[in-house]
Amino acid sequence: MSEKLKIKISIADRVYPLTVDMAQEEGLRSAAKKIDMMIKQFEENYAVRDKQDVLAMCALQFAAQVEQKQMDNAIDGTETIGRLAKLNDLLAQHLDR
Repeated sequence: MSEKLKIKISIADRVYPLTVDMAQEEGLRSAAKKIDMMIKQFEENYAVRDKQDVLAMCALQFAAQVEQKQMDNAIDGTETIGRLAKLNDLLAQHLDR
């Protein structure tokens, strides 16, 4: 069983105590830093007064990135399957000779 750590993550000037696996710590800290950087960008570039709005925009941006990667992977997978099928046909033709 993996060892658990008690850490504190700060997001939008709030501290969140978490108990996580050691393997998750670095990723969570990195994610928190990215969120804080994105919050600063939104606050600098847009006249946003409410932290809730900024956090909602951060969540939307991260979710959109995940969705886009999933869509890109699905497209790439389809192309790869098509290429493999063509190669398989070529090999079958060559072996039938």
